[in-house]
Amino acid sequence: MSTAVVAAVSSNAEYSFSKPNRDSITLLAGLGVEGDVHAGVTVKHRSRVAEDPTQPNLRQVHLIHRELFDEVAAAGFEVGAGGLGENVTTEGIDLHALPRGAVLRLGAEAEVEITGLRNPCLQIDHFREGLLKQVVGRDADGAIVRKAGIMGVVRRGGTVRPGDGITVTLPAGPHEPLERV
Repeated sequence: MSTAVVAAVSSNAEYSFSKPNRDSITLLAGLGVEGDVHAGVTVKHRSRVAEDPTQPNLRQVHLIHRELFDEVAAAGFEVGAGGLGENVTTEGIDLHALPRGAVLRLGAEAEVEITGLRNPCLQIDHFREGLLKQVVGRDADGAIVRKAGIMGVVRRGGTVRPGDGITVTLPAGPHEPLERV
């Protein structure tokens, strides 16, 4: 079994689709990534703010597995860390197989509780035309499959850097599959 690590970290203080890579990011408990436009107790995603700005922010941290970039490259799309707006790019862990409530320890201190799946939107096609079809599709039974990462909330703050290890603590009780948040 491979070791899970942080491949890259990204943040942006301004609304934009992609986020520049950083040497490190600081996670703040209950808020998200320090200085990132999506940090906060309540929703920051524009469509969700328009719907109800008092909703809790279940999307404080966006994580994507680096292996997705290899998959889309095979279909002709060049995407790098931070390109799809994620804060943490992981390697060696199947993020989409995690249950809701799993806790990822990133590095020595930071902990992120997984809340659900990112719901890919049309902005992905504005970034790279045709890419949306690569990150959302249907399985053999016709169910929607979302592959554009997972979302979480910061339970314990700390600094996260590329190369930091990732450990997973599964929640007690039955496995609750991830749904879009």
